[in-house]
Amino acid sequence: MNKDLTSKRRLQTGAESILESISDGVFTVDAEWRITSFNRAAEAITGIRRRDAIGKTCSDVFRASMCEGDCALRHTVKTGKPIINKSAFIVNVEGRRIPISVSTAILRDERGQISGGAETFRDLSLVEELRKELEGRFQVGDLVSRSAAMRRIFDVLPQISASDATVLILGETGTGKELLARAIHNLSQRKNKPFIAVNCGALPDTLLESELFGYMKGAFTGAAKDKPGRFALADGGTVFLDEIGDISPALQVRLLRVLQEKTYEPLGGTSLLHANVRVVAATHRDLSAQIRKGAFREDLFYRLNVVKVELPPLRKRKEDIPLLIEHFVARFNRRQGKAVAGVAQDVMSLLMAHDYPGNVRELENIIERAFVLCGAGRIDRVHLPPELTGQQATAPAPTGDTIAAQTHAAEAQAIRAALESCGFNRLSAARELGLHKSTLFRKIKALGIELPDQDGRSHRKAT
Repeated sequence: MNKDLTSKRRLQTGAESILESISDGVFTVDAEWRITSFNRAAEAITGIRRRDAIGKTCSDVFRASMCEGDCALRHTVKTGKPIINKSAFIVNVEGRRIPISVSTAILRDERGQISGGAETFRDLSLVEELRKELEGRFQVGDLVSRSAAMRRIFDVLPQISASDATVLILGETGTGKELLARAIHNLSQRKNKPFIAVNCGALPDTLLESELFGYMKGAFTGAAKDKPGRFALADGGTVFLDEIGDISPALQVRLLRVLQEKTYEPLGGTSLLHANVRVVAATHRDLSAQIRKGAFREDLFYRLNVVKVELPPLRKRKEDIPLLIEHFVARFNRRQGKAVAGVAQDVMSLLMAHDYPGNVRELENIIERAFVLCGAGRIDRVHLPPELTGQQATAPAPTGDTIAAQTHAAEAQAIRAALESCGFNRLSAARELGLHKSTLFRKIKALGIELPDQDGRSHRKAT
């Protein structure tokens, strides 16, 4: 008996050593789906420590695309058939989406009874990066694209960044002008110094002047102490002047002096300060037309227009829409700790057909709104705003223009639409919305959604 016990322990030790040495993540579960082993590679891929995983159910540990209703290991235990290299993804502890391939097997006890299961998963991040390269996609910072128009911009970014010349970025609202400015800064020799952004169109002229150049104590009523301006705060770095076409002629004169002489004077100051900054400006306006109207100085335009970059609107690079959707889904999964798998095919068709007057920012807002309503699974039509789906809003209009009121109205509308499409079967509606049934019941009560007397449990949605 002792020999048998010793042999068994040696076998277990040998198996554990093998599992620790391989690069694939491996974990096992018992009959109650609690994790009983978790190897070193599983820790490295997920970022989850072994001691934090052991004893917990696998659905509590992994935030995987298949956990909601397509668990590979559960399928194997139920059917007795192993699964080999099924594609999926997990969201690690940092919120990053990790593509993986999954294989499963059954574990049996000495009597041949099923005692649990084992799953191996392989990190396919490198494969995914190679696939992206083959697809022709490219990324600089938060700017992602595969379009030829954007590729031409990306190709010259290193040369633009290496220079200290002033840059003028043109483009419609929401095209990503600040992202491009940040990319230029982060590729430059000034990258370790501050990047300071100023929205010139959001501030009145007098306030904008003090924001840019600062002021000295006693310069005006209420100026109890010196305050440095944005040019001082950005010393050695980059100042990004967004909506430069909106500044007044008087302020244009002061800005021209900064660009020409690299000096400025704070409000109430008596001496000039040196401006050791690079200026990147942006506008959605046609500055040539502004010059013809006398609203913008021609000499300032030439000082700004040393290097000009024009960002195309999203409607002219629609091949980027699937890529941007994937990028935003990954970002909101990280921020919100969710595991949304992407968008349904009919949703992708709707998003591709839209013209996006608000450009990339509008697309980002659509995906962020969908995340409010979509708990897991894929983003469906019910998660989109009605102006995209062609449906009229059925939720009561918000009493105020607050974000909270608008979100509640949108949420109520999406829940009503899902309930109606499922014949008021609340369990089916919860699945369609990607919510747990208890979460849906709580939201129905909180939003005051009235339900018919018939509860819809006999309803079966057509597939």
